[in-house]
Amino acid sequence: MRRGFARMAGRAPGRLWDCRSVGGRIGCGWGWVGGGGRVGRFVAALALALAASESSRARAQSRPAQGTARDWEIARAQVEWAIGHRLAANPSFGDLIGAIGERLVGTAYEPHTLELPGPERLVINLEALDCVTFVENVLVMTRLAWTADPALVGGADSVHGPDSIVGRDPVTGPDPDAFQAAYRRELAAIRYRGGVLDGYASRLHYFSEWIDDNAARGNVAPVSRELGGIPDSSPIDFMSTHPDAYRQLADPAARTQIAAIEARLNASPRFYLPEAAIEAAAPQIREGDIIAATSTVDGLDIAHTGIAVWRGGVLRLMHAPLVGSNVQISPESLAERIVRTRGQDGIMVARPVAPERSADSPADDSPSHADVPPRSLAADRSSPPTPR
Repeated sequence: MRRGFARMAGRAPGRLWDCRSVGGRIGCGWGWVGGGGRVGRFVAALALALAASESSRARAQSRPAQGTARDWEIARAQVEWAIGHRLAANPSFGDLIGAIGERLVGTAYEPHTLELPGPERLVINLEALDCVTFVENVLVMTRLAWTADPALVGGADSVHGPDSIVGRDPVTGPDPDAFQAAYRRELAAIRYRGGVLDGYASRLHYFSEWIDDNAARGNVAPVSRELGGIPDSSPIDFMSTHPDAYRQLADPAARTQIAAIEARLNASPRFYLPEAAIEAAAPQIREGDIIAATSTVDGLDIAHTGIAVWRGGVLRLMHAPLVGSNVQISPESLAERIVRTRGQDGIMVARPVAPERSADSPADDSPSHADVPPRSLAADRSSPPTPR
């Protein structure tokens, strides 16, 4: 076993990520480890973290699953900007991912945004994001901007002309229903197994499966192995072994489904890049690649997710972290961040694949990711665009 709390004993004082039961709930958080391995003040700190988590859960559960007017305003504005940027600047698909993500820097971090009461539903929330919903929504916005006619969001540069009826009502202008339907289709296609929402267990809870499932449908390409990754043999079973941490797993049928999914995942190899190898592999990681930090918690595959960006000639992580409480770009390199974060010991990397454009989509001469030398994306971008 390469992971787990026991291996931390005897280390120098520092921070430790651990999961424990507090008040009948399973929670994860940081504690302080003394030189002899004693965890001080961990339970108290974790209890406070769980209290804050409950407050966040209450806020998330008060929102409508279909999204608010502000959510759709954000989505439309981002996609409209990205379409214009694509047509004007001809960025690669990865560069467009980085540019859209950077426009979301400053967005509030909020956990539990998908955990609404009742049956599983497709949740739209762009006013607050967690590390996974940040990645998902940036990918959705980029895919729409890459393929959509500008008329879908009200742009005048439609290939059909300013009077086009594609995505717009000839009297009232852009059709909000058409845009929202397109956004929902893209989001469901990457959030759920096979792109089909079919109950709680159909959501791609384990991010290593998120990568594999989206790879199977051509949305991303796993590149961890070609970067020098090694097999990760640690078992995945956190959900089935901690059912009290998930409201939906009170249903025996859901628990059975999750356990079956875990068994399937454990039967397939997965590769990760150990923390000591990240710096050497960095030149091969491209702008817009999806980064999944591997977890040291027993039973968990991934602890955190984000997007790789080259800023100031340094590979950094753009993400929605709990610490900092908003979407941000790491001040240190990706390699340095993983090394200093004791709950993480490596990364998995997935490269988003540009979707094919329809015959009606405006053409440009933007290169594909495969045509862009990895290091060419490492230009000095020390002056970020204005956040939304």
